[in-house]
Amino acid sequence: MQKKNILHMFSPQQNVSPFDVNMACDAGYDLVIPYTNVNLTDIKGLVQDAIFSRSVSNAKKTGVFICGKDASLALDMMNIAKDSMIPPFEISVFPDPAGSFTTAAAMVACTEKTLKEKYNTNFEGKNIVIYGGKGIVGGISAIMCAQNGANCSIIGYDGIQNVKKKSEEYKSRFDVDIIPKDGSTDELNASYLPEADIIFCAARAGTQVISLEQLKSTKAIVISDVNAVPPAGLEGVGLNDDDKEHPCGALSIGPLTSGDIKVKTQYKMFEKMCQTDKPLYLNFNEALTTAREILKL
Repeated sequence: MQKKNILHMFSPQQNVSPFDVNMACDAGYDLVIPYTNVNLTDIKGLVQDAIFSRSVSNAKKTGVFICGKDASLALDMMNIAKDSMIPPFEISVFPDPAGSFTTAAAMVACTEKTLKEKYNTNFEGKNIVIYGGKGIVGGISAIMCAQNGANCSIIGYDGIQNVKKKSEEYKSRFDVDIIPKDGSTDELNASYLPEADIIFCAARAGTQVISLEQLKSTKAIVISDVNAVPPAGLEGVGLNDDDKEHPCGALSIGPLTSGDIKVKTQYKMFEKMCQTDKPLYLNFNEALTTAREILKL
């Protein structure tokens, strides 16, 4: 009898996301089992229960998805899960806390596509200003771009201290230099625009961070906003913008354009786990690789 594809979802929070459950089922999982309020200390036992309950030949039909809202915790959970495998008993693991890895990958890959196709360039040496930089989407996108040669600044709406802690964490964990900056006032926020080649906004949904008037000071060639809840974080960015010329002169990428790639990226990563013949460990680097594959970069 053919064995079912089973996905175990581990969340340190009270719930798992219905979005993730739907995506996993559509991508090929027959059963999706949620585990909530999961701690780091729980991971080894849960993983080893999962790997030893099926034959080695059926292990590939078992996967772990790590949820939550903390990128570092999710990566720590993945590392513990990986260390808990007892070859040849191994299963695939995919962290995507709050969809941040796939959302960041989509925003970065869409921008990369625009740079390549419209300007015949890439991230190397570009100054990228990221509003909402304290959050996980902003932070992961900064890491991705820095790893590809960009100079990234993350702006903290509540001052510099929290984004400074994030930049220190990213340096320690990923060996990237991310510049923290104070965005606690409109004047400070606007002061970073003239230096930007690219502007990302991953701020809280429904919060305008930068106005059209402020954007007049930028020389940016690409701007991207992942907030689909009105108003836009970057005023003037439309939901469906796909390299549309913005009033500030930059090409604009809207949240539904990058969001479409985000959904396809997450779907493809679940699909890869369902179809693999060997265990996969799919962190945000694999998310970016997958988004690039979808965009044919």
